[in-house]
Amino acid sequence: MKFKFITSFLFLFLLQAITTNNSITVAQSQSPDFGVYKCRNTSNFTSIAYQTSLQTALDSLPGNVANHGGFYHSTAGNSSGTPVNALALCRGDIGPEACEECVKNSIPSLRRNCRNQKEAAAWYSNCIVRYSDREMIGVLDSWTFGELSNTATVSNISEFDNALNNLTIRLQAQAAAGDSFRKLAVGSVTYGPELFTIYGMMQCTPDLSKDQCSKCLYGTITELRDCCSGRVAARVFFPSCFARYSNEHFYNDPPLISNQSKLHSGKKSNAARTIYVVVPVVCVSVGLIGIGIWFLIKKKQRKDRVSKKEPTSFSSLLAKQKQTSNTDTVGMETISVQSLQYGLKTIEVATNYFSEKNKIGRGGFGLVYKGVLANGQEVAVKRLSETSSQGVEEFVNEAVLVAKLQHRNLVRLLGFCHDSKEKILIYEYVPNKSLDYFLFDSVKHGRLDWATRWKIIGGITRGLLYLHEDSRLRIIHRDLKASNILLDQDMNAKIADFGLARTFGVDQTLGNTKRVAGTLGYMSPEYAMHGHFSVKSDVFSFGVIVLEVVSGRRNSSFYQENDVEDLLPFAWKQWTDGRALELLDPSLAGSSYSDNDVIRCINIGLLCVQEDADARPSMTSILNMLNNNSVTLPEPKKPPYFLSKGLLLDISGDPERSNPTVSSVSNSSITEMHPR
Repeated sequence: MKFKFITSFLFLFLLQAITTNNSITVAQSQSPDFGVYKCRNTSNFTSIAYQTSLQTALDSLPGNVANHGGFYHSTAGNSSGTPVNALALCRGDIGPEACEECVKNSIPSLRRNCRNQKEAAAWYSNCIVRYSDREMIGVLDSWTFGELSNTATVSNISEFDNALNNLTIRLQAQAAAGDSFRKLAVGSVTYGPELFTIYGMMQCTPDLSKDQCSKCLYGTITELRDCCSGRVAARVFFPSCFARYSNEHFYNDPPLISNQSKLHSGKKSNAARTIYVVVPVVCVSVGLIGIGIWFLIKKKQRKDRVSKKEPTSFSSLLAKQKQTSNTDTVGMETISVQSLQYGLKTIEVATNYFSEKNKIGRGGFGLVYKGVLANGQEVAVKRLSETSSQGVEEFVNEAVLVAKLQHRNLVRLLGFCHDSKEKILIYEYVPNKSLDYFLFDSVKHGRLDWATRWKIIGGITRGLLYLHEDSRLRIIHRDLKASNILLDQDMNAKIADFGLARTFGVDQTLGNTKRVAGTLGYMSPEYAMHGHFSVKSDVFSFGVIVLEVVSGRRNSSFYQENDVEDLLPFAWKQWTDGRALELLDPSLAGSSYSDNDVIRCINIGLLCVQEDADARPSMTSILNMLNNNSVTLPEPKKPPYFLSKGLLLDISGDPERSNPTVSSVSNSSITEMHPR
């Protein structure tokens, strides 16, 4: 009876589609199903002339975009005023009518949501519409981005993420290889015994070069990993490109318009409409009926497999976790223990059995190796010391905790491995090593122009703000330093190494420890001398890093034999003498920078390293100070002189170490957790 019902239903559905002469291809006749708007608040317009030019540029888009392959750019304005650039990009798989409809409907909403801004963007299901007073053609724009996702998750997140990663990398290359008419890629991947299929689409504005498109889509892939692990559907959109995937088929394949010669203005004739509607319907009708029957069979087989599923490794631990919850959540992120597990054999193969050639560094609690997983993903593998006294359950729980800290300015923990005596953490691979690798090298620091240094300071600020205020638990890093700030391929800062981190409940603000651990030179006085730590001790470390970034000097000269004055009092002296700009790294002489920005950073750095912890600003205030030039910064007070050689000898036993670190490998752990 079920099979007869499905067959009859599909037949009636297809018959209705044919007789009403409507296409069943996805999104062809649908209105936009979402609208996301981003208004760039850096500048507003007040003149009627600009408003008139803006409306003229936008009004030209709907009628032209459908006749130019789904992409059109216009400029309005005369030489006496600021020109306005506008563009529209339609999804490359839809027809001209749906394209024109989407662009036409988006413009009034965009104007309502961004009334006076000189730059704005809107993303709908079928199109992107943007305008700006800046040039846009041939420019890779990343001033903003957005994301949407389905909150439903798959059962096997790790397997799903691997399959999605393979699909997105393939589509990235295909889209970037497109021509100046269209840079679009669609495709699917099927994985697992249940034959789960992921459908994907990636597209760039066709004015971008191959490298620009690839770079833009790489950003969407990164954001998909950060926001949407295991989710059945998601979209990420930048001004110049977008990516989308779903467990449901959502695109037209092949596209309704495949080349310019097939473009037509106005309405299609009834004969043409009937051809592209009826022929696909007839061709797929038999297949859909068969799919319906096959789906019922597979559903029954899936239930049988689930009931017979074998337990995974760490069975006793996972069984215990299932009694409460098999997943844990921070904000919108869902992490399961199973999704984070890697087998030792997988890690050994990825690192060429922990080869010396693969070694890329040494962290606080072990060696770090570069690895390449079977799917081609590059990872950083941290092999913790075998002398760690941490138990399996504590190790797993803490790995899950760190994995939930997902932010673009934090190095992401992808998973863990525990086998016999091995405790291993798998992180995303960050190609440009650490900040100190560039900052304190006489040759490499030339790559750090002022714009890059400003971006790095901003990235660290946002990462710390997330740890202190935006994650579900308040995280105190306790070992923030230049070597723990990694730089990705675009020199964006990512905070790394949470080996000494502590978590607080949202209402807890201060902690104490009898074992001071961290790196001298970055430690706040209350922590180094009394073991008191809080978000303000992280702020102190941040202030030291800011002064190091500005000056290009390491805050460790006082460890040397010549007793050269260390960075903090030196910066204070320059500030009080009215010669703050002389603190700037000499390698930046002659390059482009803003005096106000440099002085602002020095002021913020000195505010952060004040001896009184309560006088130091919060990360929210610091972000506001960096982004808002209208904010008047308070005058800083004199930084502490607590790091004398006598104190260094008391703590570390060796005053001559170039970068003394206080820690205990035998008690290594990822975090030290405090209850709420």
